Amino acid sequence: MSTSKTTRESLPAALTRIAGEAGASIPPAWPLAATVAVNPFLGQAEESLATASHRLARATGVTATMDRSWYRDKLASGAVTDEDIADALKTAPGALEAKTPAGVRQAIADDAEPVSALPTIADLAAQASGIDWPAIIADRITAWAGSYFDEGQAFWTMPQGKSVYASWRSYALHDLTSEIVGLQGFAAHMSRAPDQARDMFIRASKTLGLDRNQAPSYFHQLLMSLGGWGQYARYKLWQSDLAGDSNDIMLDMLAIRIAWEEALFLQYEDGIKAAWKDAKAGHGADMEASQAQLLDALLQEACERAEQRRVAGIMAQNVPQAAPAPANERPAMQLALCIDVRSEVFRRALESLDASIETLGFAGFFGLTISHKRFASDVEEHRLPVLLNAGLSSVSGCSHDHEEDLSQRYKDRAVRAWGRFKLAAVSTFAFVEAAGPMYISKLLRDAFGFAEAKKAADPAPQLTTQLSPSEAVDAAETILNAMSLTDGFGRLVILAGHGAHVENNPHESALQCGACGGYSGEANARLLAQLLNNADVRTALEARGIHVPADTLFLGGLHSTTTDKVELFIDGHDISQHGVDIKQVKAWLAEAGKLTRIERAMRLPGANNQNDVRARSRDWSQVRPEWGLAGCSAFIAAPRARTRGKDLGGRSFLHNYTWQQDKDFSVLELIMTAPVVVGSWISLQYFGSVTAPEIFGGGNKLLHNVIGGLGVLEGNTGPMRAGLPWQSVHDGDKLMHDPLRLTVAIEAPCEAMSDILERHPGVRALFDNRWLHLIALDDKGQFSRRYVGNLHWEAFDSEKTPHSAEPAIAEA
Repeated sequence: MSTSKTTRESLPAALTRIAGEAGASIPPAWPLAATVAVNPFLGQAEESLATASHRLARATGVTATMDRSWYRDKLASGAVTDEDIADALKTAPGALEAKTPAGVRQAIADDAEPVSALPTIADLAAQASGIDWPAIIADRITAWAGSYFDEGQAFWTMPQGKSVYASWRSYALHDLTSEIVGLQGFAAHMSRAPDQARDMFIRASKTLGLDRNQAPSYFHQLLMSLGGWGQYARYKLWQSDLAGDSNDIMLDMLAIRIAWEEALFLQYEDGIKAAWKDAKAGHGADMEASQAQLLDALLQEACERAEQRRVAGIMAQNVPQAAPAPANERPAMQLALCIDVRSEVFRRALESLDASIETLGFAGFFGLTISHKRFASDVEEHRLPVLLNAGLSSVSGCSHDHEEDLSQRYKDRAVRAWGRFKLAAVSTFAFVEAAGPMYISKLLRDAFGFAEAKKAADPAPQLTTQLSPSEAVDAAETILNAMSLTDGFGRLVILAGHGAHVENNPHESALQCGACGGYSGEANARLLAQLLNNADVRTALEARGIHVPADTLFLGGLHSTTTDKVELFIDGHDISQHGVDIKQVKAWLAEAGKLTRIERAMRLPGANNQNDVRARSRDWSQVRPEWGLAGCSAFIAAPRARTRGKDLGGRSFLHNYTWQQDKDFSVLELIMTAPVVVGSWISLQYFGSVTAPEIFGGGNKLLHNVIGGLGVLEGNTGPMRAGLPWQSVHDGDKLMHDPLRLTVAIEAPCEAMSDILERHPGVRALFDNRWLHLIALDDKGQFSRRYVGNLHWEAFDSEKTPHSAEPAIAEA
């Protein structure tokens, strides 16, 4: 908006606009059933890390970087060198006072001064009264929101049909807790409150004396104070925007929070007026990072440069390979797995068994944007990246299985009814006394790990969206091109989605496929196998230059990341000519699983061997069934030959890509705007859960209570927690995830990548502000050039010699 237009804007209009912008700066949080890794700095992509850290500190008292001691340890251990600091200093703003590695070391000898948030009215009222008003507000909002937003957990839910603000206002009129604690006449105050959320926050803003310069920072702070409830509301707004609808939910949440501020201000005005004036001045100040924040951001950059140097060294290794198969010999098997970092370990183990085995990395939804219903279920599961809308629908089982469908539905309803009877308020205690002894054997099995792990038992999925013959062929061609799999097909090609089988874990979906909206990729893989086995599709592909041999069989599979077992789905396929192939493949997969578990056992606390790793998936007391994507630091898009045999430690996303086959760079554009962005969300979620666990982490699993099926409370009150639990990033003694922003290394011409960034400003902002790092690989898979922002590149030099930035040029 232009300056002249902004100055003509009325205060109510300006406050409404600012409220919307503040809402957009809050990261979304998906519900537990379909947890999606989210970039907690999504609303700050246009800012540098130092500025975002300053904004966060102003709102919450927490910074976005690590404690100074963590960086000192990196330097002391030699993991980060003076050369890395010197390299990072080239990116530092002129305002940074430390200009040399020696100056940086001297500046970080002492800890940074503690930061504190600007006080809210609730904070000031707490100081004036001795009553913990922030905690009371969090408790009362949770008591309402847990029922209002409930997704099936609660037996008694809030009446629906009202807007978020209207529902809360109705609740506030009857909730006397705040008045009992000391907020006099709060119910009467809310009875006189405006009916509309917009009018509420405009009235409260005037009461508090906010101007248009102070409101952006203050509104952001209030929404951040809502914790997971603000983030869940942002998710609802995200879903609405994706569907092309309008939604005022963030304005409603702001109105709810500021209504408390107004009531507290009116009660404690005399005692807090001066302090509130100072706080408002702080909110109106420019968003300029301090020297400490600039320095910590520089140290973070140096750590990431050191990690790039480490990965570059691995990529430069000349790894002895087993004798390659003759050029005219087909692969003994081909296995396509998700690009997920956990797949890297399994792929490396499998390829070590035989030189004729090929593996590929591709996004786990396999290019099929499906809304899927499991057998006998009406729940639509969006098994696709959250950046996209579903384009296809599918269901497990065929439509003619009507009697079996009804039978399963009756069984499911009986189980749900029994479960509700067990937990209902009027029967729970009687149930324990009367029926509790029947559960002794089950409790013993679960306690000692004798229970069987969950297994995918759905019938084969079927597309219910009708694709025309040309649409089916287009889809097959697009997906094969995106996989860089257009020739050299083996007799058996396995397309394996991935998922996780665990017991008693509210955050189970966080271990599932990030590309599949927190679900497993099984249905996507099985549907693609059906599509590629279709004779008519193959005939049409032949005319488009993709020859799939008649004896090539595609099979769907499911890679369990907790047990490292790959299950093959052969139902519905003619395997009569592939019995020997399948027997051999199963043996290879079993051996690769054993090797993978042995490697993973070295990192998992309490795991002494590969059997211990497998048993964790059925242990209902296990807080660390696996490490998920902890440790992720790099995304590599290149031919598999560049990384084959090189131990990347389960820390790299691996996407097959051959740019010479990508004539118009449409596949490159897809990679940079979809899988790379999803990878950044995963990386930055882990980053935020480590650097700022108080606001972006899920807290301690041992204290968790699930609320509304949406998230968890740490204990029995307070705001809902979003993000990863502490046990997902820490083993009890040390961090298991180094908080590093993702390095994206792509074997492709710099000019092509620059063109894509220029067309996608949102993606470009991630790289320009270094929320992601971009490296170009040469034709040998070596780190060659570094993107330095503003569509410029420089030579990448592992020796850290200075190089000037220059525009991208065409490469052969």
